[in-house]
Amino acid sequence: MIGVYRPGDSPIHRLPAGVKLLLLILAIVAATVFVRTPSTTVIAALLAAGLFAVAGIPLRVAVAQLRPVLLTLTVIAVFQVLITSVERAVVVCGVLLVSVAMAALVTLTTRVTDMLDAVTRALGPLRRVGVDPERIGLLLALAIRCVPLLATIVHDVAQARRARGLQWSMTALATPVLVRALRTADAMGDALAARGVDDE
Repeated sequence: MIGVYRPGDSPIHRLPAGVKLLLLILAIVAATVFVRTPSTTVIAALLAAGLFAVAGIPLRVAVAQLRPVLLTLTVIAVFQVLITSVERAVVVCGVLLVSVAMAALVTLTTRVTDMLDAVTRALGPLRRVGVDPERIGLLLALAIRCVPLLATIVHDVAQARRARGLQWSMTALATPVLVRALRTADAMGDALAARGVDDE
């Protein structure tokens, strides 16, 4: 769901992209350091939910941001219960869920171009040591664009296999997905080279 911006006029929408990214980092660090018990985990989750409400994000949209990580969190929870305790599993999975939610809130309330501009400006001082902020911004833009693009490729291949009545197989799914992804990457690389992106 990266890059799914929802326009709005909330205080969170109006914050500069750089400020939101900095606050996101601070929020994740704070959750990691201070959330140590199930009760503080619930408090952190309620604070995150409150921020979604302030931003005017519908519940279904917020849930959609978290759905992709639920399977991973389930595996982590089982692992934590087996080696530690239920309380520790709640804290670990809660912190991860809150962190993902806060990151999702930033992407929902911030245009991708604004985030990339903020990152480019922040990396400006590194020009002195040979870092090209514009090139890094381009790489981030491509990465953000390729996440939903790859998801679309996987969905299309899976739909095509089901339409042909073929049985589910990870290998049979991965091979055409890999081929299409490589072809898309080649086409994208050719387009960038044609525009002189790789020129020194």
